[in-house]
Amino acid sequence: MSSTVLAAILLITMALVYQFGLLRSKRLSSNIDRGGMHSRPVYHATWLAICCAVPGLLLLFLWSLLEPMIIRSIILSAWPEALSGPQETARVVFMRRIEALSSGQGLTGDISAVEQQAAAQLTQLKTYSAMAKTALIALVSAAGLFLALKRISTSFKARHYVEHVVRGLLLLCSATAIFTTIGIVLSMVSEAFHFFTFIPPTDFFFGTKWSPAFSSTDTSHGEYGLLPLLWGTFMVSIIAMLVAIPLGLMTAIYMAEYAPTWFRNTAKPIIEVLAGIPTIVYGVFALIAIGPFFAAAGELLGIQVRATSALTAGVVMGLMIIPFVSSLSDDIITRVPQSLRDGSLGLGATRSETIRQVVLPAALPGIVGAFLLAFSRAIGETMIVVLAAGNSPQLHANPLEAISTVTVSIVNQLTGDTDFAGPQSLVAFALGLTLFVITLVLNVIALYVVRKYREHYD
Repeated sequence: MSSTVLAAILLITMALVYQFGLLRSKRLSSNIDRGGMHSRPVYHATWLAICCAVPGLLLLFLWSLLEPMIIRSIILSAWPEALSGPQETARVVFMRRIEALSSGQGLTGDISAVEQQAAAQLTQLKTYSAMAKTALIALVSAAGLFLALKRISTSFKARHYVEHVVRGLLLLCSATAIFTTIGIVLSMVSEAFHFFTFIPPTDFFFGTKWSPAFSSTDTSHGEYGLLPLLWGTFMVSIIAMLVAIPLGLMTAIYMAEYAPTWFRNTAKPIIEVLAGIPTIVYGVFALIAIGPFFAAAGELLGIQVRATSALTAGVVMGLMIIPFVSSLSDDIITRVPQSLRDGSLGLGATRSETIRQVVLPAALPGIVGAFLLAFSRAIGETMIVVLAAGNSPQLHANPLEAISTVTVSIVNQLTGDTDFAGPQSLVAFALGLTLFVITLVLNVIALYVVRKYREHYD
């Protein structure tokens, strides 16, 4: 039985046990003449469900984690004569072939008798493992349910135990997010340091030429100057913000201050739909519509404009960011107390003067924070710039020409066969680490601005 099926069965069993525990606890509480139960029946039912399903799910997780390694070691130790060539490569190739044979997939080339026997053994081991896994999980779940049932009584503090489990689950979720972030950062840092063993950091951070050399020898690594990519990233992001900030802020002001309720309730969800459109769609839209439009407009004006340029990518990215700016700014503006508006209007100010001199200054810290968060979102965008910015890592200030960004270069360096043994592939981690630091700094600045200058109202 597969792990997915077992997990589904455990969850269904958990729901059934919950209902059983709820009925049993209610029956127990109804038979009490005096006093009462320490915990409500729902806590007793939840405790029974936890004791029944959670140990089985934990065992299933550990089994799924350890099973492939154990089976692999048994197979490789049983058939050492099948391994020829470099040890690790031979092991990987051998295991892939017998796994394909075991699953019924076709193989290219001749199939040896050893591979057939190993595939049969692999099938047998998987069968035994599935049987043992199912039996052991059933035993553990039944034992957990039995022990939990024995503790169910009027004085059992089920609520405390359930709260401890929930608190532990919340801690586990938080730790998972934290350790995932730490793991990502450490992986980038380690591989980036490996890259700097090939290319000096000064050549990377202060170099003005980007020309990676994909060579099978170590004699020519190419040039890995970050500045053209960094300049292209900031150029596209600045163009995007020049589009998104005015449109997004004006949209937010109209929605918060001028729009009637029926129009706001209709238009705001429509605007926020833009945030849910996949970025690849924006990239295709820029490639087939916006880019040719700018090129045609440039011809009418006597200006040479490339269809794939920093301008095309920036404008389309700005359209994508508008919902972020407008939604965040709208929420911030609407949180300004109505009493400030009423006081300004009562002193004789017009609505526009009230917005300029009262509402916007009060909401300015949050709006600036929204702008910085949107800017960090623009810096990390990938698909739009891959399709619309071109791939010209040149250090120039002409937005009408093609440009390359950090994300475009990461995609290019990780496209195709990569062995992560040379700077051609490892540079992607150095670029990713640089982008991570930039976005982290922008987010920290945004949070600092919001917290420092946030207005508190009664």
